[in-house]
Amino acid sequence: MARRERVIRMSVEQPLWRALTAYRVLTMLYAIGLFSAAYGQFTRPWLAIAYYGVLSVWTLATLPKVAGAASCTRPFLGVDLAIALLGILLTPLADSHERVLSGGPTLPSVWTAGSVLAYAVRGGWRWAAFASTAVAVANLVERGTPARDTVHNVVLVWVASIAIGYVVEVARASERTLARALEIEAATRERERLARDIHDGVLQVLAMVKRRASALGGEAAELGRLAGEQEVALRTLVSGGLVPPSRVSEDATLGAVVRAVEEPDPEEGSVDLRLLLAPYAGDLVTLSGPGSPVPLASAAARELAAAVGAALDNVRRHVGEDARAWILVEDEPDGIVVTVRDDGPGIPEGRLVEAEGEGRLGVAQSIRGRLRDIGGSAEFFSVPGQGTEVELTVPKDVKDPRASRGRV
Repeated sequence: MARRERVIRMSVEQPLWRALTAYRVLTMLYAIGLFSAAYGQFTRPWLAIAYYGVLSVWTLATLPKVAGAASCTRPFLGVDLAIALLGILLTPLADSHERVLSGGPTLPSVWTAGSVLAYAVRGGWRWAAFASTAVAVANLVERGTPARDTVHNVVLVWVASIAIGYVVEVARASERTLARALEIEAATRERERLARDIHDGVLQVLAMVKRRASALGGEAAELGRLAGEQEVALRTLVSGGLVPPSRVSEDATLGAVVRAVEEPDPEEGSVDLRLLLAPYAGDLVTLSGPGSPVPLASAAARELAAAVGAALDNVRRHVGEDARAWILVEDEPDGIVVTVRDDGPGIPEGRLVEAEGEGRLGVAQSIRGRLRDIGGSAEFFSVPGQGTEVELTVPKDVKDPRASRGRV
């Protein structure tokens, strides 16, 4: 079944845009309410009414523009800031001189902060500094003198907007870092899965060709040598060369984007583990288990059976084609334990670590990697001269192996 690519968009700033949308509407109503309460004190109320009409239409008509960074374009921000500055500069013409000198609110009042915050969320602290500085200059011109309350309000807007802009920039950088980390994790798990499949198939065949051809000698020996070289090269590639380049989007207007390969859903339900292990039984392999079915989630059961197959491959490869092996299946209350034992010479101490360092993935990926992905564990017990025992343990409550693989 073909896999499909799933796109996940990550944006921690989206809640800020929703909050900004509500803020603009509420502050517009607040500014109109302040004007209504002091209507009699305005020297040119018709000028204020005209401005509020423009402000209301503009605010409501441009709500989709502040729904996200992609729609909040530079031309929109420029016009939005111009309307805020126009309202500030029209205040001395519409309101009484006494109210202006006493620190009365400007026509747009706190609605102006919404325009500055849009700059901060869209472009970061530098854009916020530009917009807040323009507002500060307009407020000083409107008041005519740098009064204490005016300076206080200007500094408050300037600091707050720059701080929010800086936080947005940090959040975007964190998004990209997290998206890259998730993609690396997914790519690593995919590499491990491919490594197991290659080890179970291609590498085993190349190793067998090398052994058989070397034993035959003559021209076959050259074929064996080439097969050995290809085996080494493929092991090197599988060990560290399959992580793809990043596909994390750097577009700040859309948020970080992760493109992840999504595997098809595993078959639902459970299967009898004994049925999957039965094909391994034969003249040299003895299978023992409960007389009743041993149910396990289908995907987990397939991985466990593949790990058993990998363990038997190691027996044939390192002990010999005529080596005997025993498979024991135990259905415990909390999990299922499958033990694979052979009658070989055992594994020298430190050999497993050495093999993993050489890029040999039979134990690291085909056995331990599979068990780790389904929430289980693999333990190796070996005594020189008395064979090797591999104990594979899987919890019964495992549902979907992908849940523990760290896939995006």
